Amino acid sequence: MSKTTIPVSSALTQVRYEIRGRLARRAQELERQGYEIISLNIGNPGVFGFRTPETMRLAMIQNLANAEGYCHQQGIFPAREAVVMQQQERGVRDVSVEDVFIGNGVSELIDLALRALLEPGDEVLVPSPDYPLWTAAVTLNGGTAVHYPCRPERDFVPEPAEIERLISRRTRAIVVINPNNPTGAVYPRATLEAIARMAERHRLVVFADEIYDQMTYDGAEFVPMATLVHDTLCGTLSGLSKVYRACGYRVGWAVFSGTRERAQGYLQGLELLSSLRLCSNVPGQWAVQTALGGHQSVRELVSPGGRLYQSRQAIVDAVNASPWLRLQPPRGAMYCFIGVDDEALPGFDDERFALELLEQRHVLVAPGVSFNVPYRNHFRITNLPDADTLTVVFERIAAQLELEAARAVTRGGLRLVQ
Repeated sequence: MSKTTIPVSSALTQVRYEIRGRLARRAQELERQGYEIISLNIGNPGVFGFRTPETMRLAMIQNLANAEGYCHQQGIFPAREAVVMQQQERGVRDVSVEDVFIGNGVSELIDLALRALLEPGDEVLVPSPDYPLWTAAVTLNGGTAVHYPCRPERDFVPEPAEIERLISRRTRAIVVINPNNPTGAVYPRATLEAIARMAERHRLVVFADEIYDQMTYDGAEFVPMATLVHDTLCGTLSGLSKVYRACGYRVGWAVFSGTRERAQGYLQGLELLSSLRLCSNVPGQWAVQTALGGHQSVRELVSPGGRLYQSRQAIVDAVNASPWLRLQPPRGAMYCFIGVDDEALPGFDDERFALELLEQRHVLVAPGVSFNVPYRNHFRITNLPDADTLTVVFERIAAQLELEAARAVTRGGLRLVQ
């Protein structure tokens, strides 16, 4: 029998998805050994006791008889119609069901949308930090991700003029993640308008990742990108997984607006790719109309007194009480991108810290470098746990940071912290 090693595809050489990578695998090993791990690396509402609204479950159950065969490659009509109605209510008037593609979550649609667009060497502007699937999908489809900075000192809001300087003749698209994962930034209208005008000037496709569109805090205004983009193509991506706490349903959608007449070849290519995978999960699609047209229970969760709001506040309070940690309070989404004062803790390394926090304190976080940033002093946690659990988490983080401080003293580089 041959002992030749089966090689991995070279296409994966530059692909990273550390959120479910080495640390997550080690956490599973520790759990198999009997340890209880507090896993804060993934925004998975069901793990923390959040339930999909009952009306959505009932809509899916009652339509199971209509969900046993393949459906149209772009999705069932009631689901696509509900997406259109939501867009129209938000001020996007020129869309129809023909402009909507339903996918097995937004993740699949990101891959299909880029595969239909890119030639080898084409560039896509992607935020840094980003949700790493965007960078990975650009790479896997032969493109080059060019990261535009969303700097901590600017509250993680990008500077449009800085983005424009990165545009080259190979630039095909720009990705806007708003509300942002991992930072929780909600972009001001003026910033989004400037990005829209820039995209129109350079004929860039705009991919607006708006999966957290209704998760905002303290009056932050979410502005749908499609209401601002008119003279180029805009693809808005969203789904059931986060706002509706239905990750396992695997239902997302992409709706295209703007100058579709100049994008017919691209949209036909996207339909072809949709046809090749036959269709997306049909039972889950029957929950879309009820979800988008029914009571939006997420509003209670993100309002003062609501669980997501209170958990977020618990994180903000814990960071404010720490001599080592820094945080721009998130204005949206379900994450906090926490910074460590590396002047107070010189030599801090986010990957080492995350591994030691897991091994010694049994808390799993995602190190900042997972999100394609050039610095190593951040980590991301989700605010899905309840406030009591988060109190325990930050006690363990504080204990680990004390060890970091002791190391810094040993190296002779610790700055006294008042």
